[in-house]
Amino acid sequence: MDEQELRKEAHDLDVTVWVGKGGIEPVVEEASDQLADRELIKVKFLRAARGGTTVEELADDLAARTDATVVETRGNTGVFAR
Repeated sequence: MDEQELRKEAHDLDVTVWVGKGGIEPVVEEASDQLADRELIKVKFLRAARGGTTVEELADDLAARTDATVVETRGNTGVFAR
């Protein structure tokens, strides 16, 4: 699937992973497990998780740790593909 098709498919996805004040570390395993089961996941980065970073930086970090690709970030939400 190309990026536009992935974005279209991600539009109706529900958020299944929330990154809170604990940061990315506590959700890496859960995100990896979900990506093993499905092609796309949607992750919400709560304000407490951001600290001094941006959603894009957090999304890139999570993608690197889960061997995934960031399809898009919009607002406080990121979409990841395996």
